[in-house]
Amino acid sequence: MTPLDELKQLYYQASKATMTRDFARAIVLFKSLPDDEMRERAAVYMGGLAQMRSEWGVAGKGTRPTGRPAASGGAGRPRRSRA
Repeated sequence: MTPLDELKQLYYQASKATMTRDFARAIVLFKSLPDDEMRERAAVYMGGLAQMRSEWGVAGKGTRPTGRPAASGGAGRPRRSRA
């Protein structure tokens, strides 16, 4: 099975429960594609996986569910104003 075929299979079989693992594998497969033509064909499936990941609210490693990086300085702490 070629990397593109495996990427297609991930796209069609993805579920909310497997999305984190599937997306990580898709990135590895995308990076292994030999040329720009194959990457262009794969980009459709990568975009679809990214959209599903976003819609299902599956957070990636190092991000909050909103997709934004965590704020520094501790969450929930009020900022002090300088007078």
